Amino acid sequence: MSVKSSIEFHWDEWIKNQDQDAANELIKYYMYLVNFHVERIYSHLPMNVNKDDIISTGLIGLYDALNKFEPARDLKFDTYASFRIRGSIMDGLRKEDWLPRATREKTKKIEQISRELEQIYHRVPLAEEIAERAGMPTQEVESVIKDSLFANIMSIEEKVKGDSGELKEGIGYTIPDDSALLPEKNVLQNEMKEELKAGIQSLTDNEQMVISLFYNEDLTLTEIGKVLDLTTSRISQIHKKAIFKLRKELNKIQKFA
Repeated sequence: MSVKSSIEFHWDEWIKNQDQDAANELIKYYMYLVNFHVERIYSHLPMNVNKDDIISTGLIGLYDALNKFEPARDLKFDTYASFRIRGSIMDGLRKEDWLPRATREKTKKIEQISRELEQIYHRVPLAEEIAERAGMPTQEVESVIKDSLFANIMSIEEKVKGDSGELKEGIGYTIPDDSALLPEKNVLQNEMKEELKAGIQSLTDNEQMVISLFYNEDLTLTEIGKVLDLTTSRISQIHKKAIFKLRKELNKIQKFA
């Protein structure tokens, strides 16, 4: 039996009979979706977060997708499961409050120093300049900023309550179809996009490539390393440095959201 016909058989057994053996086989088959989203989200997290915990919450999302998927709807299971997996991981991270207090304090310190140096130099200070003033390694400054930016993104993605008071699925699962933006907000959004575009163009070639492959092409850091013939660790460093340089533009977008 080919892989395709085997999966079709397991789907048939699961849909008609709720066969748990079939469910287990489907979970094994679609495990690559969990691994993909774990790799992308974990690359934003500090070292204190246990990767196995992220995988566990991703598996919960996959099993939830299996239970709630409606084959009659015009939607691929891979797409539906991806929303559920990512949403489950984000929910788990929010509940755990993974960003340590020490990191939050460092973020305040770094931002304060950044504002002071910007007034002195009349430009955005470099990570090296902030690090020297803060008495911290440059890579730690870049890591702290990256972690705090991701924490802000998660707060934006909180679930919202519907009219009945029940929680509805938020951005972690789907992107809500809101009404059109007001003219002034539309202008502001376009201006911020232009600022972000200009910020990306100011990055080095490697930084631009990593940002493009990670956010546009949906590659993991490991896959990007293979493309650029660099180690995953080196790609992670380039990613953190790029995010640090773009922090002002990203902060504006987060506040607007």
